[in-house]
Amino acid sequence: MVAGLACGAALAALTAVPAQAHEPEHRAPHWELKDSGTPDVRFRGLAAVSRKVAWVSGTGGTVLRTTDGGASWRNVSPDGAGDLQFRDIEAFDARRAVVLAIGEGEASRVYRTDDGGLTWTESFRNTDARAFYDCMTFFDSRHGLAMSDPVDGRFRILSTSDGGRSWTVLPDAGMPPALTGEAGFAASGQCLVSAGSRDVWLATGGGARARVLHSVDRGLTWTATDMPLPAGDPARGVFALAFRDRTHGLAVGGDYRPDQTSPQAAAHSSDGGRTWRSAAAPPPAYRSGVAWLPYSRTAALAVGPTGTDLTTDGGRTWRTVDPGSYDTVDCTADLGCWAAGERGRVARLES
Repeated sequence: MVAGLACGAALAALTAVPAQAHEPEHRAPHWELKDSGTPDVRFRGLAAVSRKVAWVSGTGGTVLRTTDGGASWRNVSPDGAGDLQFRDIEAFDARRAVVLAIGEGEASRVYRTDDGGLTWTESFRNTDARAFYDCMTFFDSRHGLAMSDPVDGRFRILSTSDGGRSWTVLPDAGMPPALTGEAGFAASGQCLVSAGSRDVWLATGGGARARVLHSVDRGLTWTATDMPLPAGDPARGVFALAFRDRTHGLAVGGDYRPDQTSPQAAAHSSDGGRTWRSAAAPPPAYRSGVAWLPYSRTAALAVGPTGTDLTTDGGRTWRTVDPGSYDTVDCTADLGCWAAGERGRVARLES
């Protein structure tokens, strides 16, 4: 109840009209940068556990963890991982986390820690030169999936039932054929997301049409839906998804090239991803990350290199609320909303 009231107050402040001159001045919720001490690292992986605990992962095989709300960060990078790019991290608490390295062939790897990053165990190394893993998701602390760009014409799915300690490639008989040039975007760790115990969604781009694939059986069978986001180029498509339950979803993306416009860069669904509608007022530019605000049925944040946008109507309209550059965003039940991106930028939503 306390967390719910706090979120309600923060949301009210985000959407309130400016105070009159004679009224007390209150600063609306805003991103407050937390010094990570890593200005040369770009963080595209983010796992928010609470307002105090968060993990980030990025270039140079870097993994950081905070347990004091970002006041200090501990470098808990796996040994010998300096050449890897950690684009996704999923954490269950302050001690247990799973991190994904992306790339062709053996560059795609998964590591797990059970002691807050003091030690890591490599639990998967891709040996298929055709595979390129992009992101992962967990239904609970044991069951999770990771996805690769198409191999033999279909997206490849890895499955774990022991919290990421071991992985198995799922059969692809239930996976629709990929479009020519279609792939996932390892931009924010949000191209594969789940809600509930069995539903999972996969975002694509690069093909003639951007698509979202949905599975109701933990990745065994999938259905594909065309998206109204920019497509037809390797730089365009759906970059991030967020579902607040099995029904209500958001999609953001566009064209990641800074010299290209991104009209219709957001869409929303109210039927589990079977159909999608373009945002009537989308973000003004490419967005790579999106997250629902806790305890709200209609409010969410989207982030990208040119700013943060807020929706308060379930993704129908968006407005920019911060100009800072972030690649990914994640929120927790105690209003622990975090964002991360280039030049070691990590921030927490403060009110």
